[in-house]
Amino acid sequence: MIYSFKKVFGINTSQIELFEDIAKPLVEDLIHCKNGLLFTYGVTGSGKTFTMTGSPGEGGLLPRSLDMLFNSIGPFQAKRFVFKPDDKNGLEIQSQVDALLERQKRDSQQSVPKTPSSRQKADPEFADMISSEEACKSESVDDDCCYSVFVSYIEIYNNYIYDLLEEAPYDPIRPKWLGGGTPARSNEFVPPQSKILREDQNHNMYVAGCTEVEVKSTEEAFEVFWKGQKKRRIANTQLNRESSRSHSVFTVKLAQAPLDADGDHILQDKNQVNVSQLCLVDLAGSERTSRTRAEGSRLREAGNINQSLMTLRTCIEVLRENQMCGTNKMVPYRDSKVTHLFKNYFDGEGKVRMIVCVNPKADDYEETMLVMRFAEMTQEVEVARPVDRPICGLAAGRRYRNQAFKDELSRRLEERGGPSNGESLPALPGSELVDPADDQTLPRLIEVLERRHRVRQMMAEQFNKTGTGYFSTPQRVDTFLHEQQSKLNEKDKLILNQRSEIERLEKKSKTLEYKIDILQKTTDMYEQDKRSLQQELETREQRLQRELSERRRMEQRMQGVVTDTRLKWEKECERRVNAKQLEMQNKLWVKDEKLKQLKAIVTESSSNSSGPEKPERPSRERDRNAAQKRSASPSPHPTAPPVHPRHRRSQSAGGEKWVDHKPASNLDLDTVLQPIIPNAIKVSTPNEKALSKCHKYVLRHQELASDGELETKLIKGNVFKTRGGGQAVQFTDIETLKQECPTGPRYRIYPNTLTSST
Repeated sequence: MIYSFKKVFGINTSQIELFEDIAKPLVEDLIHCKNGLLFTYGVTGSGKTFTMTGSPGEGGLLPRSLDMLFNSIGPFQAKRFVFKPDDKNGLEIQSQVDALLERQKRDSQQSVPKTPSSRQKADPEFADMISSEEACKSESVDDDCCYSVFVSYIEIYNNYIYDLLEEAPYDPIRPKWLGGGTPARSNEFVPPQSKILREDQNHNMYVAGCTEVEVKSTEEAFEVFWKGQKKRRIANTQLNRESSRSHSVFTVKLAQAPLDADGDHILQDKNQVNVSQLCLVDLAGSERTSRTRAEGSRLREAGNINQSLMTLRTCIEVLRENQMCGTNKMVPYRDSKVTHLFKNYFDGEGKVRMIVCVNPKADDYEETMLVMRFAEMTQEVEVARPVDRPICGLAAGRRYRNQAFKDELSRRLEERGGPSNGESLPALPGSELVDPADDQTLPRLIEVLERRHRVRQMMAEQFNKTGTGYFSTPQRVDTFLHEQQSKLNEKDKLILNQRSEIERLEKKSKTLEYKIDILQKTTDMYEQDKRSLQQELETREQRLQRELSERRRMEQRMQGVVTDTRLKWEKECERRVNAKQLEMQNKLWVKDEKLKQLKAIVTESSSNSSGPEKPERPSRERDRNAAQKRSASPSPHPTAPPVHPRHRRSQSAGGEKWVDHKPASNLDLDTVLQPIIPNAIKVSTPNEKALSKCHKYVLRHQELASDGELETKLIKGNVFKTRGGGQAVQFTDIETLKQECPTGPRYRIYPNTLTSST
C-alpha cells in the first residue's frame, strides 16, 4: 500500500529538525494571538511520548516550544499576578498595587503552594534538554505589549478529565474511621475529582476549575509539566513497558495586553487583552486486547482508549463528508471528551497539526495500516483559518521611547552630579534618637537635608529650562505637523486607490474561488463517477473472466462426457453387432442342421434301399467357411474348439453351477428318461443376474421331428464375461432326446457347436 503525506521524517531525523517544520510555526502563531493544536497519533509503543517530551540532551517538541516562547517574550513579560485568571477561561488585569499585594499575600501564606521561582536550581532530569546552540526565538514580537504565560496539564482517563496540577488536600469533613472499624490516617488525601467541560462567552470549550500556573521561564514551565507527568497514569502491558493509559493535554496560554500611551504601564482595559493558547496533546496508543492480553482495569482502559480514538476518526470522517459532498451532518463531538474539548479547533478557531508515529514492527502491521489510512484521510479536511484580532490604535514604539527618555534623564543627571538611576532625591537616614548624648544623628540628617535641598534647586532649574524649551517646541511641532499632514493626505489618497484596487481584486478572487469550488466539486463528482465506473468495469471483467473460465471448464467436462459416451456407445454397438451376428449364426446353424437332418434321412432311406452302410457324419467345413464369410466383424472373444465325443455322458451330470433355461412353451413328454441337472438355477427367461452366478448354460428346445414325433434338444454352453461388462454364452454341445417307434428307421444326430451372446 502507498500513502501520501505532506512530509515524511525518517528514522534519522533529529528533534530540532522536527521542531523546525512542525511546532515552530505554531509558536509563531501563538505569539501573534492565534490558537494551535498539535497532537501525536499512532499505535502503542510507536514513540508518541518521546516525540512530545524527548529525553535529556534531545528535548522534544514541548520543551523546545516553551524555550522558543520565553526566548521571544522574555524582556517584555509583565510582573507576576498582573494578569489573573477569572475562572471563566478569561483573564483580568490588576493594577500594580493589587499585583504587589497579591504577591505579598502569596508569599506570606505558607500553606498555599507558590508559583515556581526561576531562581531555583533546575531539575537535572530536564536541565540539559536543550543546548544553547539549538535555542531559537521569534523576531516578530510586539515590544509595545506585556506578556504572561499560564500553563495547565490535564489527562483524559476512561473518558473522565482529571487535573494533574491539582493539589489533593486533606479533607477535614471526611470521617475519621473507615469501614470495618479501621481508623483513617491523618495524612490521607482526597482522591482527585473529575472535571467538567463548559463553554465560555465566546463559545470556546474549557475545563472548569482547572489549575493554571503562571510561569516566567522555560525551567519553571517544564518543572510544572514534570510535576503533572509524575501523576499521569501509565502501566506495563505486553506491548509497551510504560504504556500511557490516558490522553494528556498540556496547554500553554499566552496573555498579552498593550502598554498605555506613555509606554510605562499596561492599559487597564480588559477588552484589549488577547489570549491565545497552544495545546500539546499526547494521545494514548490504540491497541488490540488480544495482543496485550489485558484484563480487569487494563481491559477497561484499552476499551475507553479505542472508543475515544474511534470517535475522533468518526468526527474527521463526518467533517470530510460535509466538506466534499456539501452535506450538513451533525458531527458527534460530544461522544468523547477528547473531541468535545477540541471542538473549536475543528470548527476553525486555530491551526491543527497531527504527527503520525509509525513503528515498523511486523506485529503492528494491521494497526499501522489503519493509522496510516486515517491519517491520509484527515489531510482532506479543511479547517478555516482564524480571523486576525483588531490591533490597538496607539502609536508604535512606546516602550522604547519611554526607556530612551529615562536613560537620557539619568545620563544628564549624572553629568551634572545629580541623582541617577531614576532616584529623584537621596533617601533620608534614620532619625530616631535613643541617647541624649548622640551627636551624630542630627548632623547626618542636616547634611542629607542640605543635599536634598541642593538637588531640588538643580532639578527646579533644569525643569525651568526644559519648560522654556518646551514652549518654543510647539511652533516647530506645528510646522512639522503641517508637513506630515500633507504627506499623510497624499498617503491617504494612495491608500484609497490601493484599497479600491484591493477590493476589486478581492471580488475577482472570490469569483475565481467560487468558480474553482464549482470546478472542484464537478471534478470530484467526475472522479467519483470514474471510480465507480472503473470498479463496475473491473467487476464485469472479473465476472467475464469467471464465466470464460467456467465455460472452458464446461467445455472440457462436456468433451470428456462426449468422449466417454462415444466410447461407451462404440462398445455397446460392437457388443450388439456381435450379439446380432451370433444370433444370425445360430439361426443359420439351426437351418443347416435341419437341412442336414433332412439330408441324412433322405440318405438313410436311400442307403437302406441300396444296402446297409455305416452313415458318416456330414462335414461342416463348408458351412463354417460360409458363416465366416457372412460375419464381417470378429468375435469379441476367441472361440475354443468344441469337443464332440460320439459316445459320452451328459455334461449336465457334473458338479458345475448351471442355468437351466426351460421356456414356458415347452411340453412335458412323460418319458422315462429325463435329464437331471444338479446345482441348476431354473429360469423361463435368461437374465444377466442368473448368468453371473453360473458357469454353464443349457437350453431346452422342443421341435417337431420329420417323423412327426416331438423331440427335445439340450443346447449346452459355457458362460463367460465380456469386455463391456456383460455375460456371453459359448455353445459347445447339443443333446437330442426323442421318442422313436421300434419298427421305424433309426438314425443318429451328431452334436455340433453354436456360439451366442446375451
